[in-house]
Amino acid sequence: MGALDADSDGCIRAVVAAQVISKKMVRTTMESLDRIDRDILALLQTDGRLTGAEVGRRVGLSQPAASARIQRLEKSGVITGYRALVDPEALGLNIHAVVRLRTTHARLAPALDFASRTSEITSTLRVTGEDCLIFDVHCPQAGRLEEVVDALARYGPVTTSLVLRAYPRKPLTDATPSTS
Repeated sequence: MGALDADSDGCIRAVVAAQVISKKMVRTTMESLDRIDRDILALLQTDGRLTGAEVGRRVGLSQPAASARIQRLEKSGVITGYRALVDPEALGLNIHAVVRLRTTHARLAPALDFASRTSEITSTLRVTGEDCLIFDVHCPQAGRLEEVVDALARYGPVTTSLVLRAYPRKPLTDATPSTS
């Protein structure tokens, strides 16, 4: 397994080491998926409500064959779930910010606990580098963002960036770089 090392500030740094890859990990890499599997993944990431029949029609398979492939992708852990995507502005959450936190190892667990209990924090990433955690924050007004940022600052220095525009996520379908 890869080893991890904490620096003096408690941020985790990756240490180069050999990693053993399990058979399941090998079976579910992008290289092991054929073009049809990749097309199915692209379709379902764009619209997770497509029926097996519609997926099959779009990729050139029968409904049973498409459904079997989808089921195999689910069982192998490539497809991990389906969910509704909600527009935060439609819920009155008009302020979108990315907040970075640099903390110590001792304050990491309390910061993560705070994030899990704070509804305005919609995603948390633990990262390497100068910062330890990156939070995606959606608030109804600037005053509430200030409260969230001030609360996070109890765990260490924060940097806040307002999001001017979010662009659509691209589907994860191909690990090879494009040549355009």
